[in-house]
Amino acid sequence: MPRDRGAARRGADSRRHTARMDQVDVAVIGAGVVGLAVARALAERGREVVLIEAAHAFGTGISSRNSEVIHAGLYDPAGSLKARLCVRGKALLYDYCAARGIAHRRCGKLVVASREADLPRLAQLAAAGAANGVGDLRRLDRAEVQALEPALDVAGALLSPSSGIVDSHGLMTSLLADAEARGASLALASPVTGGERMGDRWRLRIEDGFALDVRLVVNAAGLSASRVAESLGVAAPRLRYARGHYFSLPGRAPFQHLVYPLPVDGGLGVHLTLDLGGQARFGPDVQWLPDTDPAGLDYTVDPALAPRFEAEVRRYWPGLPDGALQPAYSGVRPKLAGPGEAPADFVIDRTQPGLVNLFGIESPGLTASLALAELVAAGA
Repeated sequence: MPRDRGAARRGADSRRHTARMDQVDVAVIGAGVVGLAVARALAERGREVVLIEAAHAFGTGISSRNSEVIHAGLYDPAGSLKARLCVRGKALLYDYCAARGIAHRRCGKLVVASREADLPRLAQLAAAGAANGVGDLRRLDRAEVQALEPALDVAGALLSPSSGIVDSHGLMTSLLADAEARGASLALASPVTGGERMGDRWRLRIEDGFALDVRLVVNAAGLSASRVAESLGVAAPRLRYARGHYFSLPGRAPFQHLVYPLPVDGGLGVHLTLDLGGQARFGPDVQWLPDTDPAGLDYTVDPALAPRFEAEVRRYWPGLPDGALQPAYSGVRPKLAGPGEAPADFVIDRTQPGLVNLFGIESPGLTASLALAELVAAGA
């Protein structure tokens, strides 16, 4: 089990092929943005932490296949973990990025209603945001929208000035550096294959015959969180997988704000987001996948999806040129609710001693990552 990034890069010679066992205070399973944030938070509290990642690099799963949006806190019910941690996480994230020099921009977001009949749904979103403590929302009519974004043709919009974008890889690199500065170590290419409770510790089995005895396990394995829990002999909820595709627009986009349609079943609709260079990308859609091994997911984007994406985008940007969209990337979200079901909240499960399971950490997980870490560490 490589204990640092350099060891992982040296390849097969760094792998431990003989049975070994070590002891550590805390093991965090999964080195996505949430796992990295948790490892940092625990290391800063003086805990001895090893971060265990199955892949050969950190942040290659959900954390590298999303919209990189800093959400304001509009979409989830008041009092839910998603709502509370999104609002708290947004404040923490902006402060952290400013302090560490991580690229980000508070560009604002327009949630648009294409038809007059949809305007009441904007009012509902505004009320939900206000209930969650988002105090800067503003309703805009057609003329006010076009004054901000002349290319849009919609009946009205909700302006969220505190929404933004962030360099997710820069964020994760900084979180890892913070954790390592406090003594945490990263073990790459080290999938957890099982484990059991032994006295006051958990014994984790790692591929290639390595074992690790730990006082606290934090399961932040994202798409594999339920499988990891089950490998430890713990009951876990069924995760549903929803793939979302993204298409990009070559050149600089004629927009300054993020543009979101009203939410759809399973997601937030095919929205327009910007990267830090000003290029636009559109997505994700929602494609429910059958139960599958997360390690075998297909992230291919079929170019044949482009006409459907174009039709969705033209509901708010009728001037999108024909054939302009190009396949970009896709991502998969771990959901606790399936198609047609009410959206589910994050689950932070502490029912087993010495084990914290994080289930269903999808959007707004990036925004909420520092707040999630704060909550996990406070109860550890």
